[in-house]
Amino acid sequence: MLEASNLEVVYDDVMLVLRGVSLRVPAGKIVALLGANGAGKTTLLRALSGLLDVHDGKVTKGSVTLDGEPIHRLPPAKIAALGVKQALEGRRILAELTVEENLRVGGHVAASRVRENLDRMYELFPRLRERRRQSAGYLSGGEQQMLSIGRALMSDPSYLLLDEPSLGLAPLLVQQIRDLIVKINSLGTTVLLVEQNASMALSIADHGYVMETGKVVMDKPAAELLADEDVREFYLGLTTESFRSVKHYKRRKRWLS
Repeated sequence: MLEASNLEVVYDDVMLVLRGVSLRVPAGKIVALLGANGAGKTTLLRALSGLLDVHDGKVTKGSVTLDGEPIHRLPPAKIAALGVKQALEGRRILAELTVEENLRVGGHVAASRVRENLDRMYELFPRLRERRRQSAGYLSGGEQQMLSIGRALMSDPSYLLLDEPSLGLAPLLVQQIRDLIVKINSLGTTVLLVEQNASMALSIADHGYVMETGKVVMDKPAAELLADEDVREFYLGLTTESFRSVKHYKRRKRWLS
């Protein structure tokens, strides 16, 4: 299990972003993490994958553990070698390198299995096989997202952290990414899925968390979150009542109390 316990994160020694966040990602499951921009979702992923230092952030309280062992003080390469890998928001592919070169970069902590893992990625993403000699910068948005996920999978991670994989994609491509996440999970990889597309995320997740202003404000099985009136209004845009502004204020006040 990958777990954050009472986690606080500060940037530049002054900006408190996470305020006592606790989250559990059981092995073999898909866990959804929802929240508006600025809620702290990406910061939480950075804490889990060891990427806070790159952004002048640090854990000031609490811990991140993998199967009971603390990992929040380890460097990113070590955390990746232990089986926790993140696909970054915005894809972050190396545009001037070919598709295959990008994938090989992702396999640096599993160098002995690069050829084997390349074949596995091409089976999982047939489109990338067709494009393997092409510069990654010429791929479509959906293909770049597949490459970003494939690069993260090149080291055989036990836990895959996905940061907004559907961002900027057309509905048909969002469906394709959704199906890929389900397939990746069925092949044995645990997934922590950060998404603003709540409907997509909760439709495939086992459990879900909602973050607001650096705190977890809801923590329920995904099916219960889908049925929750607050989530339906704020994240699915569904409401049957009028006077929405008054209702919005009351519900938000309750969440953050």
